[in-house]
Amino acid sequence: MAKGKSAVSVTTVEQVVELLAKLTTGEKALSVSALARKTGISRYKTMRLLASLEQKMGGRLAVGSGKLGALVGRKMARVRAAEEAQPEPEPVSPQFDDAICRNIVAGARPVLESLARRHHEAMYLTILNGNEVLLLDVVDCHCQVQAEPLVGRRFPFFNNAAGKVMRAIDSWDLLEKIVKRWHGDRECHPDLATLHAELELIRQKGVAVDCNGMGDGIITVAVAVRDYAGKVVGALMMLGPSFRLLGERLEEEIIPSLLLSGEMLSMKFGYLRP
Repeated sequence: MAKGKSAVSVTTVEQVVELLAKLTTGEKALSVSALARKTGISRYKTMRLLASLEQKMGGRLAVGSGKLGALVGRKMARVRAAEEAQPEPEPVSPQFDDAICRNIVAGARPVLESLARRHHEAMYLTILNGNEVLLLDVVDCHCQVQAEPLVGRRFPFFNNAAGKVMRAIDSWDLLEKIVKRWHGDRECHPDLATLHAELELIRQKGVAVDCNGMGDGIITVAVAVRDYAGKVVGALMMLGPSFRLLGERLEEEIIPSLLLSGEMLSMKFGYLRP
């Protein structure tokens, strides 16, 4: 038990150091959401850490903190101002919960392994985390779980098949607002008319295919996974090079296989097609 607490403490200290680094470098005012994205910490935990830092630096530790305390205080004021200037962010998806994530991973792992073995392509399990897609687990084409750099990373919903298939059920008004106020790389923003048409087609077919969104020559193919209430709780996503994932193989082999696997996994979570 002591070892576990120590590990948690070390992680928290590292996160505080990362936040301090972001606060004390650069002149651009960052909102809480922007700080969370840059540090890789959840927005909720970022708010908690910032509140704790503000209390310590502004309270009894301010006397001994010198220039650092004053600098952090000024930066904190700018964070609050930037946060107040931002539109209210979309809430983090309720499915982003450790216990639920573990259940999804455990249930999806055999399906990922089966698909990777059958098609010799990398398979990812993904979930929505706010307006982004979190790559939760991966099985490579040799059916071995790999510590891939992509696992644990987040991507805009509109630049990959998993995000598109999970968001296709949402209202267009909501999605248009999310895209318009996206603060990430402006070059990756999609054309709204094209995205709208694409999501309509995805809603009809139940499968999404994205080309080059996650890199030149990279194709992602995904189907949604639902729970007993019909709610989308994740997506199965295949990722591979375009020279292997285009043409007849995609349409006749991969898409039907993913659709069937997504439906079977959804049934495992209690979903019954209406």
